Amino acid sequence: MKTYLKIILLFSIIHFVSCEDVIDVDVQTAPSRLTIEASLDWEKGTTGNNQTIKLSTSTPYFDTTSNTGVTGASVIVTNTTTGAEFVFEDQNNGTYTTTVFEPILNQSYTLDVIYNGENYTATETLISVPDITEINQSLEDGFDEDLLEVNIIFDDPEEEDNFYLFRFKEVGDRFPVFEDFDDEFVNGNEVRWFYEKEDDDEANTTAFEPGDTVTIDLFGISETYYNYIRILIEQSEGAGLFSTIPVALKGNCINMDNPDNYAHGYFRLTQVERMQYTFE
Repeated sequence: MKTYLKIILLFSIIHFVSCEDVIDVDVQTAPSRLTIEASLDWEKGTTGNNQTIKLSTSTPYFDTTSNTGVTGASVIVTNTTTGAEFVFEDQNNGTYTTTVFEPILNQSYTLDVIYNGENYTATETLISVPDITEINQSLEDGFDEDLLEVNIIFDDPEEEDNFYLFRFKEVGDRFPVFEDFDDEFVNGNEVRWFYEKEDDDEANTTAFEPGDTVTIDLFGISETYYNYIRILIEQSEGAGLFSTIPVALKGNCINMDNPDNYAHGYFRLTQVERMQYTFE
């Protein structure tokens, strides 16, 4: 009797396992698009002559293709005030570089990319950034009084609208953290900004400890780029209960020959204050 019951149980398990069907689900895929990573950042204390623009093509979410760099394109940046042209040379790996770029604050530049016979163009202004006047650490300025945070202090210029992008990256971390800010409520005043991390296994982050070093970038950005990056940061943080529903986010690179075939990415010009801080 016991043997009989064991045989019935065995066949039941086999039958249950064998009834699992593989279901193929058609996942919507967007057409492959040119992706333009054109962030011309002029670090304070440098000439800003060396600049790189990256071109690649987008791929479906589940595609395992890793080499999507675009070669054979024409990439030129033009100062629309002086007429000076800067040709970015193809490095045959998806990057295009120049060693003679001339950054001039508050002047407008136009990017022209010709790829597969179509011209993509974008225009931006090189935005200045104030000096960081002080960096320190504390426990009381953040959200958790038990966690170390780094504090950045700078003076916001008066009588003008200013927009900022912060980039924080602890040495050894794989990805940086970006935060956006505008001076609507602090125009012309001293700005104090803090950044702290907490232990989070899902996000693979750990709280700051003495001896940790963090790199801090403060960018001066245009209002149009601020509006773009703000949405991108919100979407990258995931959709919560009251979050905005993710939408297709378009940059400022327009296809002049075929507007429907727009490019991903953005052409920006910024001045950046870059510093490092080591916790004590």
